[in-house]
Amino acid sequence: MKLFKNASVMIVAIMFFYSSISAQEATTIGDVEMPAIESSDAFNKMRNKLGKWQGEMTQGLTGETFNVSYEWRITSGGNTITETIIEDGVEMLTTYNDDNGQLVVKHYCALGTEPVFMVTQSTDNVIAISFDKSRSNLQSDQHDFVESMKWTTDSTNSNVMVFENVVIQNGERSNNRAVLRKL
Repeated sequence: MKLFKNASVMIVAIMFFYSSISAQEATTIGDVEMPAIESSDAFNKMRNKLGKWQGEMTQGLTGETFNVSYEWRITSGGNTITETIIEDGVEMLTTYNDDNGQLVVKHYCALGTEPVFMVTQSTDNVIAISFDKSRSNLQSDQHDFVESMKWTTDSTNSNVMVFENVVIQNGERSNNRAVLRKL
């Protein structure tokens, strides 16, 4: 009987945990209740990055290193994540939200472009996104923009991750890499 009771408690706890991740409670603004949202698996994995992170990035083309910081916050009643990026003192913004059950990422870049990304890989430790040509008219031979991003969380320490991105500038690809630690 005790085993059945413990198993029941465990099942209820797992169900509660899962429901708190995949579906958010409704938000009320004034007297208007916003609809409850159900988030994609990739969006929920991005939630694991909430908070402030910092480290050092190395540019692939030049070998130059500089300080970086990233802060992920949840906003808009829980249906959008904003990422404030500071690379070598230059601030940028990236937004993450679901569209028809798929994570869509839009980056407002210091290069003056706004690439839109789709998820290409989502595992327990890795989230990768790539430029979505169907949502933007940017061309690699005509524009400077971020082509892809990838976050790999350390499997033994969730407060450490590697961030990699590919930036196209003047027709050349720069593979950049940063090791980040959560503050």
